[in-house]
Amino acid sequence: MRTDLCDLLGVDHPIVGFSPSEHVVAAISRAGGLGVLGCVRFNDAAELDTVLTWLDQATEGRPYGVDVVMPGKVPTEGLPADLGELIPPGHRDFVERTLQRLGVPPLGAASDRPGVLGWLHSVARSHVEVALQHPVRLIANALGPPPPDVIAHAHERGLLVAALAGRADHARGHVAAGVDIVVAQGYEAGGHTGEIASMVLVPEVVDAVGVPVLAAGGIGSGRQIAAALALGARGVWMGSVWLGSSEYRSGPALRDALLQAGSSDTVRSRIYSGKPARLLRNRWTEAWSESDAPAPLPMPLQNLLVSGAHDRLMASGDPTVVPMPVGQIVGRMNEVRPVSAILTELVTEADETLSQIHKLL
Repeated sequence: MRTDLCDLLGVDHPIVGFSPSEHVVAAISRAGGLGVLGCVRFNDAAELDTVLTWLDQATEGRPYGVDVVMPGKVPTEGLPADLGELIPPGHRDFVERTLQRLGVPPLGAASDRPGVLGWLHSVARSHVEVALQHPVRLIANALGPPPPDVIAHAHERGLLVAALAGRADHARGHVAAGVDIVVAQGYEAGGHTGEIASMVLVPEVVDAVGVPVLAAGGIGSGRQIAAALALGARGVWMGSVWLGSSEYRSGPALRDALLQAGSSDTVRSRIYSGKPARLLRNRWTEAWSESDAPAPLPMPLQNLLVSGAHDRLMASGDPTVVPMPVGQIVGRMNEVRPVSAILTELVTEADETLSQIHKLL
């Protein structure tokens, strides 16, 4: 299973694997795909630089990429302390009441973590500046095309730029801005996602742009990869499926929640970051749909509001409350396997499916 995307990226298989875990990213690249590191969790540019330095070695010369969350227009933003003052007291009271009602204990030691600041334009720009000092092959942006100067600097260094799109008109705008690869991400995807399903979205985007398109959203098997290629995509972008890998280091509560969930056990909500994102459905997400729940705040205030709660929920050891972005493909994640085994199965099944289709024709 090869497409022209393989030559473009320097990989063996047209599979791009997104993960916030550098261990998963390295394993994907070593196995012949392109691992892409999600950078939004890095508040400190120095920490990201350390991780990318590790990836430079752990990928064993194979290409890898980074994913940032950077709005195309530079917004007005303040320091975390200033932003925190914009959070209404009623929202903070609701979060604390909900944690108590769910039986979530406080952390053993006080946490002064300010929340995920990678949503801020200035922090995302520092991520790009660090990435440009490493041999990354691709910079992807989850919020459409990066600002023009970022695209220009990436192209000057020989890097490719990708951007996620949930509509065909957005994809056309991405290409007009200079993006090299469009990721057509359907409604089924985990994390930030739009309202159009992959089966409809992918061919619309393929017909709308003249650059390579990656299909994303609800892809977790070789048959689905073959379907994506049949729809005109040059490859696939996969994220949720790697949460079930042995390289993804998570606590037993999150692991149990993912393995037990079905494809209907997710919900699209603004409670994680302030923008619509698909999450694991559980008692925490349901609490935000109750009549006494306030409306989620805009990005980045919502994540600043709930970041401390997320720490407590994760530390609780209760699989019914862990906060986690994940796509509808979670229903196929029924066992823990190494990344290499997952990728081998994907490629083998895709090859077999394409051969079967050829025989039918």
